[in-house]
Amino acid sequence: MLHTHIRKVAVLGSGLMGTGIAAHLAGCGLEVLLLDILPPDLSDADAKNPTARNRIGNTALQAALKAKPAPFFDNKFASRIEVGNFEDDFARIKDCDWIIEVVVERLDVKKQVFAKVEQYRTKGTLVSSNTSGIPIRLMTEGCSDDFKKHFLGTHFFNPARYMRLLEIIPTTDTDPAVTDFFLHFGDVILGKQTVLCKDTPAFIANRVGVYAMAKIFQLTHEIGLDIATVDTLTGPAIGRPKTGTFRLGDLVGMDTAVHVINGMRQNCPDDEQIGAFEIPRFLQFLIDNKFYGNKSGKGFYQKTAEKDAKGRPVVWALNLETLEYGPSQKEKLPILETLKQIDELPRRMKAIFKGADKGAELLQRSFLGLFAYAANRVPEISNTIYAIDDALRAGFAWEKGPFEYWDMIGVAEAVQAAEGRGEKIADWVKEMLAAGHTSFYKSEAGKRLCYHPATRAYEPLPGGESVVLLDAYRDKKPVYQNAEVTLHDIGDGVLCLEFHSKMNAIGEGILRGLQESVRIAEEEGWKGLVIGNNAQNFTVGANLMMIAMMAYQQEWDELNMAVNLFQQTSMRLRYSAVPVVMATQGYVFGGGCEFAMHCDGVVAAAESYIGLVEVGVGLIPGGAGTKEFAVRASDAYSREGDVQIPTLIEKFKTIATAQVATSAHEAFSYGYLLRQKDQVVPNTARNIAEAKSRVLEMSEAYVRPIPRKDIYVLGRTGLGALYIAAHSLKLGNYASEHDIKIAHKIAWVLCGGDLTSPQQVSEQYLLDLEREAFLSLCGEQKTLERVQFMLENGKPLRN
Repeated sequence: MLHTHIRKVAVLGSGLMGTGIAAHLAGCGLEVLLLDILPPDLSDADAKNPTARNRIGNTALQAALKAKPAPFFDNKFASRIEVGNFEDDFARIKDCDWIIEVVVERLDVKKQVFAKVEQYRTKGTLVSSNTSGIPIRLMTEGCSDDFKKHFLGTHFFNPARYMRLLEIIPTTDTDPAVTDFFLHFGDVILGKQTVLCKDTPAFIANRVGVYAMAKIFQLTHEIGLDIATVDTLTGPAIGRPKTGTFRLGDLVGMDTAVHVINGMRQNCPDDEQIGAFEIPRFLQFLIDNKFYGNKSGKGFYQKTAEKDAKGRPVVWALNLETLEYGPSQKEKLPILETLKQIDELPRRMKAIFKGADKGAELLQRSFLGLFAYAANRVPEISNTIYAIDDALRAGFAWEKGPFEYWDMIGVAEAVQAAEGRGEKIADWVKEMLAAGHTSFYKSEAGKRLCYHPATRAYEPLPGGESVVLLDAYRDKKPVYQNAEVTLHDIGDGVLCLEFHSKMNAIGEGILRGLQESVRIAEEEGWKGLVIGNNAQNFTVGANLMMIAMMAYQQEWDELNMAVNLFQQTSMRLRYSAVPVVMATQGYVFGGGCEFAMHCDGVVAAAESYIGLVEVGVGLIPGGAGTKEFAVRASDAYSREGDVQIPTLIEKFKTIATAQVATSAHEAFSYGYLLRQKDQVVPNTARNIAEAKSRVLEMSEAYVRPIPRKDIYVLGRTGLGALYIAAHSLKLGNYASEHDIKIAHKIAWVLCGGDLTSPQQVSEQYLLDLEREAFLSLCGEQKTLERVQFMLENGKPLRN
């Protein structure tokens, strides 16, 4: 019988990948048994010591608890992992619902492990391998029919918590119900973009992604560009990670990259782009000298002992021609200057294909090669286009997949350009164009459709109601729109307000948009409002430039009005006549966090990084955030009795030290999220749909909250304790003089000012204190210096 309720998982192998997978599974609420071999150097004295016998697994788990970026959503989830070894604990896999193998990439070793699994597993238990390239079908030779029926590949990408891709690779023996189960379980419970793959070399993401990397290696040398220039060209400028191409190679490790490239050369002899997989001289140089990248301290780049004018280490780059390291010679290419001026990726792609310099040539040729290569892999590695796009977005952190990039340029235009460069375009693409279909994707009635080469028709993307993609609503007239927001009708009487300012920074457009959206929802009979977007980051917080301009020009009345608008917007969310739910992901800083705390509920993607960060720019949270922490402290007092001062100090330190939760789970510990109203969803793609469900659920019997006048503040009693706490931060060198001045302002608001005794106050009373404190700090020179430094450098100044 199929185990459709997974509660306990055995992870076999505690290397970097195995421990990362174990940490992620634990973070998703599963019990984990982490097993590895006995230490080869186990002494006779330790032969019967369980701790010594489990040393490999224990050491790996302790390293994970200290690792950055953190493999766990919250380190307390490590308690869900039990460590053992293959000799003493293998029989315990009989109690597990899923067994995943994560041992060394050798077929003989994996087959030995699976033989042992076969011996102890309970019939019907799910079994998988995390191999990145060994054919799945070869691993089950000699295994029972039941084993084969319940076995497939589950390929996580490293680091397992952060990389969203999970490739699901069944064999011809795998029960289709097992495949379907893992596609759903990986999505809903593990929060992954699951992609169905065929059992072909390197599966989907590495097959296409490594081709793209190898092609850029080839073109860089051929065109004669510096590697640092190419990394700038192939990073965020084209919707790819800031590592670009060569830094990515250093991050992955050249030994790993060459292993994958060689594997593709050996296993894909009929690949029309086999020439792109030749190992270039400069790559062989790195391998011969064991310059593998970050892991060896030297690769395409070498960090030197020298410091630049800002005190940062000087990094040298490899000259691909001379094979010598030297200062990077970044070229000032016209295409780079052009791309800097354009915010939208589709417009940047169009600009690339109008460029005429060396940088534009490299990008054009790499994209055209990528388009041809991806199209020629259908149906070899996948029957569908969207699976390839999903795999590259989730596995390589590309903003768009190959076919989505292709749509931006124009399918017909790119076909013509590619063939002009000698690329061979798949027949099915030409058939699609001949039938009058001009794009791979299109939107109709709020649904995103994708062309299917086999049926020669457009079909809805899988996921349906569980995913809300706001791009699918672009063809519909918005309910409301201004330069910074769009209000969408997402069906069933629910609205969704989308931010789209630069970095989703909160300016007057977003504030007015929020107020107007609540008014529309209330007055026009909508069931409720979702605030959410599909951007990488929900919001970076308030528009600092707007605040800085008013502060520098000493426009105090205008600044007072702006801060009051911010506060009243938060309060409008709190006291709306319809339910308001926020769906978050990525950065939820400053004002975004303040809005979240005032909504009826938050549906936070697990990868939401939430915090009140205003102290970093010399301010206090001024959009009702400091007030809200006073409210939450008051509510905690009533529950916790005699622990008022410790509770107050905890709230104070969270704001005063600008703590940021590194996951939505951790945000509960800081008090940014509350368990009685907020929830975490593992899969970022599902947050808006889940928020919509929450709105519909609450709308059935929603009652507008009553403004609070019962907030218990401690006055002078609290102030004394908080001033001492602030002084201790200074003594420990955690705070500067200006930090202490800001801390005193925070304390003043949290305690309700200089009240002679503890008493109850209203929210408006605290809002007035908060606004007064915020404005006073805007007049401080050191605050203005912090704001200016943040705007110029993107990081806080300690002054």
